[in-house]
Amino acid sequence: MLMRRQPHLEHMQFTHTVPYGAILSEDGVQFLVFSRNATSMKLLLYKDVDDLDPHRVITFRPEVDRWGDIWGLFVPGLKAGQLYHFQADGPFEPENGHRFDPKARLIDPYAKALAGTFMDSSDGITRPPKCVVVDDHFDWSGDRHIRRSLSETVIYEMHVRGFTQHASSGVKHPGTYLGVIDKIPYLKSLGVTAVELMPINEFPILGSDGKPPRIRNYWGYDSMAFFSPHRGYAYDKTPGAQVREFKEMVKALHAEGIEVILDVVFNHTCEGNEHGPTLSFKGLENSVYYMLERDKRYYKNYSGCGNTVNGNHPITREMIFHCLRYWVHNYHIDGFRFDLASILSRDRHGNLVPNPPIVETIAEDPLLSDAKMIAEAWDAAGAYQVGSFGSARWAEWNGRFRDDVRRVWRGDSGMLGALATRLSGSSDLYQSGGRPPYCSINFVTSHDGFTLNDMVSYNQKHNQANGEDNRDGDNNNHSFNYGIEGPTDRKPIDGLRLRQIKNMLTTLLLSQGVPMLLAGDEFRRTQRGNNNAYCQDNDISWIDWKLAETNTELLRFTQALIQFRKSQPTLRRESYLTGKSPAADQLPDVSWYGPVGTAMDWHQSQQMTCLLTKPPKKIDPQGVGRDIMIMFNTGEVASEFHMPVVAKDHKWRLFLDTAEDSPKDIFPELNGPILSKRQRIVLPSKTTMVFVAEKS
Repeated sequence: MLMRRQPHLEHMQFTHTVPYGAILSEDGVQFLVFSRNATSMKLLLYKDVDDLDPHRVITFRPEVDRWGDIWGLFVPGLKAGQLYHFQADGPFEPENGHRFDPKARLIDPYAKALAGTFMDSSDGITRPPKCVVVDDHFDWSGDRHIRRSLSETVIYEMHVRGFTQHASSGVKHPGTYLGVIDKIPYLKSLGVTAVELMPINEFPILGSDGKPPRIRNYWGYDSMAFFSPHRGYAYDKTPGAQVREFKEMVKALHAEGIEVILDVVFNHTCEGNEHGPTLSFKGLENSVYYMLERDKRYYKNYSGCGNTVNGNHPITREMIFHCLRYWVHNYHIDGFRFDLASILSRDRHGNLVPNPPIVETIAEDPLLSDAKMIAEAWDAAGAYQVGSFGSARWAEWNGRFRDDVRRVWRGDSGMLGALATRLSGSSDLYQSGGRPPYCSINFVTSHDGFTLNDMVSYNQKHNQANGEDNRDGDNNNHSFNYGIEGPTDRKPIDGLRLRQIKNMLTTLLLSQGVPMLLAGDEFRRTQRGNNNAYCQDNDISWIDWKLAETNTELLRFTQALIQFRKSQPTLRRESYLTGKSPAADQLPDVSWYGPVGTAMDWHQSQQMTCLLTKPPKKIDPQGVGRDIMIMFNTGEVASEFHMPVVAKDHKWRLFLDTAEDSPKDIFPELNGPILSKRQRIVLPSKTTMVFVAEKS
């Protein structure tokens, strides 16, 4: 560690995960920042979060305080809570990639917390939120990572603020990390094993002019400080309090067996393109942190957000690597979902390359070996790497699963082969690369797009509230409204919508791989047809908890499905189904049949039976697995099904029927009606039935 030598530094303690930034000791604070082309560096110290100007400015002395490209100095007497900025001078030569501004107050790239908002810039000086010196000490009371296998995981994607901000949430501190703690009993009752939090890294609350932006960034995909938890989700507004409250949330979730996965945005920052403000990276080393065009005045834009982080430059790669280690080591985070992860597969010139250094580094790092790594394996510039991102260490959001399941239940023809592949773990995408089924993160809906209720209520997106004349958002949703656009009081239509929601939830939770549920889908949350609610910090996006009371039937159905999945190793294989029999006297691990009970004709497009047999003793030593028979009628008319001959040696009980009303739609205790071997099985249109074999 490079620093000005001080006689009282012998007892300084450093975390190996964060070698830069503001490092606190008993005697003061060490400040270290990288800049290769700066000609001078200053440290600005503030007394109060509302101060326009620093009360103290310390100039780094290059002959003493610069080692190579690292600027470092120690300031005795400073304590946790100290507010600061950096200020760097150097060439302003956009044509050479340099954008130094001696007046700009700069956020430390390694800042552990920010305080305040953008302040008045009428004098031409942009004043971003202030960095906070943080004491990372926290009483974890023995808390450690849960280390649950991905194959055992059920993910719940949620927005920290939106989860409890609505007046109906009933929590003491709505819209905060503490509010999430109040809802842990609900999460436990639902049965999910992990929450995937939409971005909680710092992003702007106000615009760089100190005013509310015309379009508010509600989702948070506009990073400003990668090491800092978002101050807007803390109840206590004391600078740095968000660090403690976030840790309290993680600790409380872990205490109930729920893992925490962070959605991280290492593909762009809020500094935007050449017209955007200089807040941090631009003013320290623009050409290192960002990908620039051949004409270096301009930024490559693979993110669709104005700039692209240069993730495979050694300096930036090191920062991302340190950041991940910091969240795992200091916050006990269990995993990460990487937004637009294909950008991390691009070299310093923007070319997609095999074995990109940052992707390989993350996969091989020993401190991150317990953390789940999930890629959104595409970007905004056309890269689509679903099935081929990184090594077996990486799981992926399976966009093919989403699209195929939506199309199957909409009634598109010729989709049953795709349904069978998705149910079986998407071997077409992952097996050839040596990746197991749990590399597939299966989902039907996510924050990005329609909710599940809106999937069956709208033919078209309705994003007028976003202020972009409904031009934003995906036009290809594979949705259907069943006769009326939007809400309806017509019971036949609403009943069919509910059935379709149950069909898609059943498909999701009975598929091999890892299911991810969008928060609120379990009780029909709606965004009123908005499929791109990134700027809707209001009741369009907030979860209305009254819906959990009016849709108890669907909530009960979802809870029972999740519990069934968790109890059945038949549905959570760690290797692919083969369609072969493990022994001469045993059935194949999976087999497929047409409605008449004979071998599946893949040219017929609407009805199918899937027979899953329980895993062998070596996989299921306690013998809790059951044989499962799933019948799908995705067509528009009722269809009679016959039990396959090979299944008639079993005694079957109905587990669920998506066409029935509660409580006959699902039998959580596996005590549903017995299926007679001679019984006619008629599935109404758009219906799934699931049967479970009695224990032998």
